[in-house]
Amino acid sequence: MSDQKPVRLPDPASVETVLASLQAQSADAELAPALDMAFPGFAFTVATIDDFYWRSPHAVVAADGTRLGDHRAWVEKELAELGGDLTAFWNRHREAGKKFVEWRGASAFAFAPTGPGVADFIQLSLGRELEVLAGPVVDPDYRPYSADDLLEPSWVSRDSAAEAQQLAGPVYRLRGRAGGGIVHMRSFLTRRKRIEREQREASRPELENRIIREVGPDGKRDTAFLDANPDWFDFVPRENRFFADWERSSACGHRIFAHWAFDIHDFEDRGRREIGFIPRPLKMPAGKLALGVNISVHRLMERTEAIDAEVGLPFAWFFFLAHGHWVDPDVGHTIADGLRAGRVRLPDRDAAVLLAWADKKYLF
Repeated sequence: MSDQKPVRLPDPASVETVLASLQAQSADAELAPALDMAFPGFAFTVATIDDFYWRSPHAVVAADGTRLGDHRAWVEKELAELGGDLTAFWNRHREAGKKFVEWRGASAFAFAPTGPGVADFIQLSLGRELEVLAGPVVDPDYRPYSADDLLEPSWVSRDSAAEAQQLAGPVYRLRGRAGGGIVHMRSFLTRRKRIEREQREASRPELENRIIREVGPDGKRDTAFLDANPDWFDFVPRENRFFADWERSSACGHRIFAHWAFDIHDFEDRGRREIGFIPRPLKMPAGKLALGVNISVHRLMERTEAIDAEVGLPFAWFFFLAHGHWVDPDVGHTIADGLRAGRVRLPDRDAAVLLAWADKKYLF
């Protein structure tokens, strides 16, 4: 945080006002300063992630560049004029030069610290989007099978926004409407742990009566579920463990949001609260580290050290391991076995984190 005491926390309406005030030509450079100005006492940084997405078509443009209105309304009006005849619609527009317009973008995150702790920060989940002239309003080669084909065009390449003519942007939009658009991380983690505890406690009567039946060489054996799972009500969610592991490892000297962003969700689904996040690395290793054939634990250690150097963070490889994609879980178990056997060494704090993970694994 800056030296100035925060006046108010960011709220959706105020953030959207800031985003709407940005001019396309300076939006990238001005986003963080504009947030700082709107929310005195906070010092924002912005990071983007290359995770290309697009949103449904929203406009139609004539061959001469004239905007003809909302895409869905235009399609429905044209179809109505032709009595719903898809073949006639296709013949009318397959060579007319009309194109649809859509927004294409990638995720962006804005962070502001609120204190010295690992979870003491605010995260804004944003989208950085460009409006592009995406493609013809109909597939020129194939007649549409239904009106849905016209409303959800699938005949254009959407590999990136760079391949289409840009009409406007970049603009920034607040995303993560499922409770994740604006999050104070420490509060979120507290809520995540509380809800997990409440949901498990709510199931206690049913679990106290649940029996696990096993069939072995000596016949059937019944075990009470809670006897087989004595720590069931002491469960710590993976989200909380990720932050706790950062705080007690060699990574703790770095702000977590300088290296990771978090796709957060918090919503009700059929009467059950669904809450959590998926961590998103802001910098990824060049390749995935897998166990391989006949690879020694010493060679694995060399490769993990290379990941740390590449990312610029001590013990970075462990958090890629916990994420579950860039470092294979077998790598973690192999290094943990090497630690127990005294064949390799890690700083004591990092060894404690890895061994605890190996004893009770979590992945995203």
